[in-house]
Amino acid sequence: MPNSYYAHRLRRGRTSVSGQIYHVTTTTIDREPRFLDISSARTVIRILMMSDDRKDSETLAFVLMPDHLHWLFALGEGRSLSRVVQRVKSSSARLIGQTVWQKGFHDRALRAEEDVRNVARYIIANPLRSGLADNVGDYPLWDAVWL
Repeated sequence: MPNSYYAHRLRRGRTSVSGQIYHVTTTTIDREPRFLDISSARTVIRILMMSDDRKDSETLAFVLMPDHLHWLFALGEGRSLSRVVQRVKSSSARLIGQTVWQKGFHDRALRAEEDVRNVARYIIANPLRSGLADNVGDYPLWDAVWL
């Protein structure tokens, strides 16, 4: 099935709740490793911080992998989850100067009883699980508010 079909299915049932913590994952087009280029990677990270500055989000943790982003954040007051993610993706692509992101994204709203720090640890351990680093400190494209 075409990507647009799956992107549409990802939107079904999506809600935007101010203050809700979401784990969002989005991938590059054709899973191309666009973020091996450190300049492009830093652009995406800068855009995440700008989202926080605008009060669209409050980033708790993220890891930018060569071909995808994991982003854990609280949604800003009165903001739309889809709009916040779309803004991050379009702004970063514009500054990078080329189409970067596949349409759509996967989101998961954390339940109240979930340990947010454990979710953050899972996210930032992605480079270890994928073999990109032997320890988290060796991988430069991540951050978490607890460190």
